[in-house]
Amino acid sequence: MNEEMQPELTNPSDPIAFQTEIKQLLNILIHSLYTEREIFLRELISNASDALTQMRFVQQTDHEVLDPEAEFEIRISVDEDARVIKVEDTGVGMTRDEIEQNLGTIAQSGARAFIEAVQDDEIDAADVIGKFGVGFYSVFMVADWVKVTSRSYQPDADPVSWFATGADTFQVGEAEKEPRGTTVEIKLKEDAEEFASPYRLKEIVKTHSDYVAYPIFIGDDKEQTNEQSALWRQMPQNVQEEEYQEFYQHLTLDFQPPLDQIHFIADAPLKIYALLYLPRKQDPGMFTMRDQDGLKLYARKVLIDEYAKDLLPQYYRFVQGVVDAEDLPLNVSRESVQASAVMARIKKILTNQVTRKLKAIAGDDQELYEQFWSEFGQFIKEGVASDEKNGEDLYPLLRFRSTSCPEIWSSLDDYLERMKSGQEKIYYILGDDQRSITRSPHLDYFQSHGYEVLTLTDPVDSFMLMGLREYQDFPLQNVSASDLELPVPGKESSEEDEAEEVEKESPLASEELEPLIEKFKTQLGDRVADVRATDRLTTSMARLVDAAGAMDQEMQRVYRMMDKEFQNPKKVLELNPQHPIIKELGTINDSNQVVETVIDQIFDSVLLIEGIHPDPPSMIPRIQKLMELALENQEN
Repeated sequence: MNEEMQPELTNPSDPIAFQTEIKQLLNILIHSLYTEREIFLRELISNASDALTQMRFVQQTDHEVLDPEAEFEIRISVDEDARVIKVEDTGVGMTRDEIEQNLGTIAQSGARAFIEAVQDDEIDAADVIGKFGVGFYSVFMVADWVKVTSRSYQPDADPVSWFATGADTFQVGEAEKEPRGTTVEIKLKEDAEEFASPYRLKEIVKTHSDYVAYPIFIGDDKEQTNEQSALWRQMPQNVQEEEYQEFYQHLTLDFQPPLDQIHFIADAPLKIYALLYLPRKQDPGMFTMRDQDGLKLYARKVLIDEYAKDLLPQYYRFVQGVVDAEDLPLNVSRESVQASAVMARIKKILTNQVTRKLKAIAGDDQELYEQFWSEFGQFIKEGVASDEKNGEDLYPLLRFRSTSCPEIWSSLDDYLERMKSGQEKIYYILGDDQRSITRSPHLDYFQSHGYEVLTLTDPVDSFMLMGLREYQDFPLQNVSASDLELPVPGKESSEEDEAEEVEKESPLASEELEPLIEKFKTQLGDRVADVRATDRLTTSMARLVDAAGAMDQEMQRVYRMMDKEFQNPKKVLELNPQHPIIKELGTINDSNQVVETVIDQIFDSVLLIEGIHPDPPSMIPRIQKLMELALENQEN
């Protein structure tokens, strides 16, 4: 550092040693806590804002103050050639005793408590943050030296100056300053010359201090740099729809209007201002301002965290917006918030607000909610699976296709309204796509008896079912379960069912069925756990079910998605003894190439329907062979 460039103090004191804790604090702040050096300006602006707020409070009770007509404002100037920045406010200012106490001793900084806490091996720094107003010292990340000139609002107090280089000592001296308030003068290091630019300073203010309550001016600009009027702090009834959309575009650069917004002010148990948005699309586009998930977190209109991820559960990560808390505990660097009960309560409040809004949309505007569901339904399912405490609150938000209503989205309440008399369970089936799932043999009995089945084709559905076991006291039941107890139709359906029974084909006789089952077992070998007949199929010739003791289908799909090497457990092949193909196979006494080929094709067909065929193209040569055999039979 060039000693000749240091400012001179009037009647300076002898060098005063920082207390040991301050020295340690400077080292910690400069080298450990701050990850973005630009934070120094945010801290100085925050301190200036606090000084102005204190001054406003003083003037409510004390009219004998210095400069009673002074404007409440913050001014920042920069000498680019000299690399010197000044931050000035018209706040309460400081006396000589106050400046020594606030900037050089332990009394106000709380540094000792902080250092003792972080040096305790059993206490994590995150558990003791929020009690230490030491952000001022972040200036030494970028400064060769710092000079503070201040004049108290008390008319008889003399102006005072304070000077330090970040070394072990500081000096205090007299000063010339007419107006009240404080000026912080910073000589930037050579490697910090980027901050000697009015444009860069404006950028920092817009990013971190845009909504500070007092106007901020940079250089000779007559137009203030910060927005100042925080939209989220206004009463919702006073905000126009155009203002909401304009702020959303400013926040995200998403030029599509949001699906809806949530604007609320909570007074108890915490004072919170929040303006949250539900985007219209999951993909924010290439010009988005928000390259991470998380809300903007403010404390008294000072930006604390650009991407606060702990304010909402992970499944609501698509929500955009800002949250402003009055008494939020902050860590020493103000870059992250204290892990505390306060944050947990804020999260609970915000989560309830988002869930309530989605339920309101679902109830009031079905078309709008379907737009939301098409884009973000998978997040709601994720929440059902992952949130043990609040997952049940999300059940009414779920939407499904079904065998009875394949073209529309139905809620679980819609399903309950359409249930057959006496039905005791909500039935569902898992599959890979809507077209193939409707051809599943597991649906035979349910379709023939008019039972509605939810068709779940989203990969996340298997995870969702881990958290959704019943709804309104009705258990959910997979129709492909091997131990499924089939529902018994009510009396009103008995005549139709009896007529249907008369029309059914007679099954293959046992003396023919048993040898056929053995042929299947011989041909398929260890590809199946077993082969048996079933009376649960009507139009389908066969189906696959899990063997006794095997993990359920939901868990199989979960493991298959998580691990590419996962192998599905061997399944049981069940045959429909009433199906024409099965009956025809049973009449062929000896095994031959045709029988073996047909058995292989039946097995591959049910694998394909289940969505677990390892190599579908491998069926093509066999299908061609069957076609050749069919044509040869026609010629004969």
